[in-house]
Amino acid sequence: MEALEIMKQHRTYRNFDETYQLSEDELQKILQASRQAPSWMNGQMYSIIVVKDREIREKLVEMNPGNPHVLHSSVFLVFVADLKRTQKVADHYEMDYRIGEGLDPLITAVTDTALALENAVIATEALGLGSVVVGTIRKDVAEVSELLRLPDYVLPVAGLSIGKPNVEMRVKPRLPDQTVIHYDTYKDYDYSSIEEYDDTMEKFAEARETKLWSEKFADYFSNTPNKKVDEFLKQNKFFQS
Repeated sequence: MEALEIMKQHRTYRNFDETYQLSEDELQKILQASRQAPSWMNGQMYSIIVVKDREIREKLVEMNPGNPHVLHSSVFLVFVADLKRTQKVADHYEMDYRIGEGLDPLITAVTDTALALENAVIATEALGLGSVVVGTIRKDVAEVSELLRLPDYVLPVAGLSIGKPNVEMRVKPRLPDQTVIHYDTYKDYDYSSIEEYDDTMEKFAEARETKLWSEKFADYFSNTPNKKVDEFLKQNKFFQS
């Protein structure tokens, strides 16, 4: 399938054939595609943890019981923002490593990580397989880090379950163009565009959605953000204490 068609047909899969084993060739093709993602200054400020061990995956599901596919998929990848590598470089040249003085290094590393993750998603779909991105690994970020034996300067960003889907999914509608695409300058839009999307998604009627799209995010952002991430970033030297 051509790349543009793959991206247009993207959908998330959460149910996988547990008897299907991803071949080593398929896995390496996905990892190679992921590693060829764009990267700021070619810094490649991420790492990929390939989790095959069943016991580790069981522990991850214990932390996130709403994501059983972490165990039932063929393989689970964890994408981490990795500033440990550049810390080694700084030590080698006996130079200061001042990433804790501002947000930009972290944003750069997370961006590199997200680009690598997206390449893995596209490669997975090009092989006729399916995946689901798992952002909730940050819910228990310190525990996940300990489980995967991550060093300081390394932040778990998201996981990726990969396998052979056994439940077909539909392509999910996206927000109206005018709410997302802006030419030359950011242009405000009427709230009716969001109401239009609420209506579209209500008609789409995905079983796992129990609220309007707008209500879901109003509720989500009315809660205090996950402070575990803040604490983890301070403890792991991303920020100065």
